[in-house]
Amino acid sequence: MSLSSHLQELKRKHASLSEAVEAAQRAPGMDRLHVAELKKQKLRLKEEITRLSETRLH
Repeated sequence: MSLSSHLQELKRKHASLSEAVEAAQRAPGMDRLHVAELKKQKLRLKEEITRLSETRLH
């Protein structure tokens, strides 16, 4: 898998997690621990995207 396609896949997963977080926060009786875990996953993806994007620029 090329770096570009890997970045696109990470961005797709990040967007999917964003939607999941929003849906979980709107749901009645949301599980805060589940939302927190989704946010952590989203942050890890964002950090990986940033790291790979910076690597690609250098």
